[in-house]
Amino acid sequence: MSQIKKTNRLTVVSCLLNCLNIEARITMSKRLPPLNALRVFDAAARHLSFTRAADELFVTQAAVSHQIKSLEDFLGLKLFRRRNRSLLLTEEGQSYFQDIKEIFSQLTEATRKLQARSAKGALTVSLLPSFAIQWLVPRLSSFNSAYPGIDVRIQAVDRQEDKLADDVDVAIFYGRGNWPGLRVEKLYAEYLLPVCSPALLTGDKALKTPADLAQHTLLHDASRRDWQTYTRQLGLSHINVQQGPIFSHSAMVLQAAIHGQGVALANNVMSQSEIEAGRLVCPFNDVLVSKNAFYLVCHDSQAELGKIAAFRQWILAKAASEQEKFRFRYEQ
Repeated sequence: MSQIKKTNRLTVVSCLLNCLNIEARITMSKRLPPLNALRVFDAAARHLSFTRAADELFVTQAAVSHQIKSLEDFLGLKLFRRRNRSLLLTEEGQSYFQDIKEIFSQLTEATRKLQARSAKGALTVSLLPSFAIQWLVPRLSSFNSAYPGIDVRIQAVDRQEDKLADDVDVAIFYGRGNWPGLRVEKLYAEYLLPVCSPALLTGDKALKTPADLAQHTLLHDASRRDWQTYTRQLGLSHINVQQGPIFSHSAMVLQAAIHGQGVALANNVMSQSEIEAGRLVCPFNDVLVSKNAFYLVCHDSQAELGKIAAFRQWILAKAASEQEKFRFRYEQ
């Protein structure tokens, strides 16, 4: 009889301990906000803009606002405040952002190390020559260092198709982002801005305002009519947009501008490194906002394969960090 009572007591104690463990796990889970809400907060805090955060995460601005509100309710405090038309972090939000940023950095690095061990083989990347020359190739060494087991093969194409060739793993497409059947991820929004040699900013015909373009040679890309659209947008009807040399490749247009042969209308992606190096300058911030953009595309069924996932993670992070660093006043 006493043995039965002892067994019953042990059973009761065991049940109580199990209940306490379950409650502890539930309590612990309640202390951690949803990971998705933290990702949204991280993006919004970096950009100080719900709109830019939405663009980065490929969601609506309303979805970003909802996630931030849910996180603030969970934490019981405000993370952002408004001043006029600007979005600012509160003191608590700034402190939280610094901690979250470090955690995400560690998580990204841990994921990269894990992928680096399993990501091997040849990776074929298809893209237009201009993007390869001006953007990808100069940055490719950092990917090669991070993923030594992946052999990148650059396949430059003069004409972009609307589908991936059988021998291509990933591609960088230029357009509106509507390629059915493919995983499509935005890399860069496109802005067209006037660029020239620093030498054109001084002298008798110093380039200071858009109206001064009438005194300078315009450099043209044969495949585009951007100068016509640009001058029409600014109401510069007195400028002859037909004058000036025409080049069959955008890289030639940039080289002509670097050597002081005139003013080019270049997109922000291709001209970025030349501006940062001081070889080109943007004389004024009146720009043309393009409806097109640069996108990373791959087959949806292969997006998470080791070598493809590694390249996607690397190039998306690289583009996001550089685009944030290279914000112009026209984006404010």
